Amino acid sequence: MQPTNVADPAYFHKVVDCQWACPAHTPVPEYIRLIAQGRYDDAYMVNWESNVFPGVLGRTCDRPCEPACRRGRVEEKNAEKPEPVAICRLKRVAADFKSEDIRARIPRPLARNGKRVACVGAGPASLTVARDLASQGYAVTVFDGEKKAGGFMRTQVPRFRLPEEVIDEECGYILNLGVEFRSGRYVESMNALLKEDFDAVFVGCGAPRGRNLELPGRDEAAADIHIGIDWLASVSFGHVTSVKKRVIVLGGGNTAMDCCRSARRLGADSVKVVVRSGFDEMKASPWEKEDAMHEGIPIINFHVPKAFVHDAGRLVGMRFEIVHAVYDDKGRRSLKPSGEPEVEIACDEVLIAVGQENSFPWIERDSGINFDEWGMPTIDAQTFQSSLPTVFFGGDAAFGPKNIITAVAHGHEAAVSIDRLLHGESATRRPPPHLNLMSQKMGIHEWSYDNAISNELRFKVPWAKAEKALASIKVEVELGFDLATAFKEAERCLNCDVQTVFTDKLCIECDACVDICPMDCISFTGNGDEADLRGRLNAPALHADQALYVSGALKTQRVMVKDEDVCLHCGLCAERCPTGAWDMQKFLLLTTKAGDACRDTTMGAVRGESIA
Repeated sequence: MQPTNVADPAYFHKVVDCQWACPAHTPVPEYIRLIAQGRYDDAYMVNWESNVFPGVLGRTCDRPCEPACRRGRVEEKNAEKPEPVAICRLKRVAADFKSEDIRARIPRPLARNGKRVACVGAGPASLTVARDLASQGYAVTVFDGEKKAGGFMRTQVPRFRLPEEVIDEECGYILNLGVEFRSGRYVESMNALLKEDFDAVFVGCGAPRGRNLELPGRDEAAADIHIGIDWLASVSFGHVTSVKKRVIVLGGGNTAMDCCRSARRLGADSVKVVVRSGFDEMKASPWEKEDAMHEGIPIINFHVPKAFVHDAGRLVGMRFEIVHAVYDDKGRRSLKPSGEPEVEIACDEVLIAVGQENSFPWIERDSGINFDEWGMPTIDAQTFQSSLPTVFFGGDAAFGPKNIITAVAHGHEAAVSIDRLLHGESATRRPPPHLNLMSQKMGIHEWSYDNAISNELRFKVPWAKAEKALASIKVEVELGFDLATAFKEAERCLNCDVQTVFTDKLCIECDACVDICPMDCISFTGNGDEADLRGRLNAPALHADQALYVSGALKTQRVMVKDEDVCLHCGLCAERCPTGAWDMQKFLLLTTKAGDACRDTTMGAVRGESIA
């Protein structure tokens, strides 16, 4: 194998599993260390720069970072069920304990540059675009049919998960950058919008239409059957304040979990979730399913809805076919009838949460924007640019329903594209991210960070008492960590961004690092191809998704090979090394954002280079 190029930002970025997995590439270990130091304002601003909505996401994020967390891999022998660091809930700590001075930390926007950008929809993707561009001097106008900004964060996430004041606060930080918010204004024509003298348009209107189920009895019992996302919006705005006694929720995603938990709080005696798939194949996040079951809501799987049962138009139940999963020789799953009799489950009301669809009736097909056979706009996956160069899409409107953090990531990338386009540069060029590596050495055996490995298991976030939480749709269930518990949870972080950096010219091949490594992840051996090397290390490197760190040839012509997958970043190798060949260096990835640093004409000046 060739020596690893540690100057490539992607190499060490991938070692920071949580940051790599985050669509917005939030520097997770950085803000967790700041929380451990009691620097909550600094931790909040690290998040605000990357993910824009720390308080919202600290409660509602889908947490792609947590399944990737190294802690869950290396802790297998310490716990029956290894669990990652509570990254999401630590983000909330930064939001909950920031000071009133945080408003002064929000950077003031640059002077207006004469360019105007319209954002359709006031959800997370549009608001991210608005924040990134307004900060750079653009005049940004956000259109939304509702009175307040927030999009599906406000309309579809129940208040017991996300209090309205948190949405108001974090949307306010963006609107206060000089963004014009035209509330109560549905955009009914793209052609008309394009005539309003905007230099670019960003469409972030979400996937506003819930899928229906056209089954026997649907029309007759329509009064008692509701589309989940529409029903959640009605609950959010106070139009729905009660439900009937027996409720069935159809669907296995997070929307279904919000529906069933909301129905429980609105007075239902019996709430059941019924899904076609198996429990493990449900799209809902594991913790969302756990929360629903914790509140006494059963999840019935492998039941395919066949009909709505009614009595003269009054819904009395649903009929289901029982199926089971069958897998072919390629592991593909299909659902086959079990042969058991159909079952009927009694109910008075049904909430359908089986998926969402995009709907663009307001975009004329002669506008210059091309659509595919499924009615989705044809979008460049890198630039988010449509076939009409000045129109961009992001969030659920671009590639279908995802989540808040993905919408934020789309917004960042679209803002870069718009910024470059409106400065006469190609939207397809993407300046690479930059990296900083800074030694954490303070003494022979002292580091500028706490590198002790905590043996604590994951701490649980406290909940409000059940009788209080289930009595109101507006009582927040999770109370968040107190500061003492937050500190202990933060100490579980392995500081994966503090990298083990090896200088082969300093190595004397004494094998001291091999002897002291608690994970046996360092080997000195003859070179070979990757498959060969992986099989003859001190501890075989089995996870091919994580790269091997390979040095140049040493004096004996051996190479140092380190398995990045299970390294604890404990620093023992660097402490033990007599020549300083190992060093612990903090890695910081600077992703490309809208502004001078993303443009060809100013990139060099930003880096301190001559652009003459």
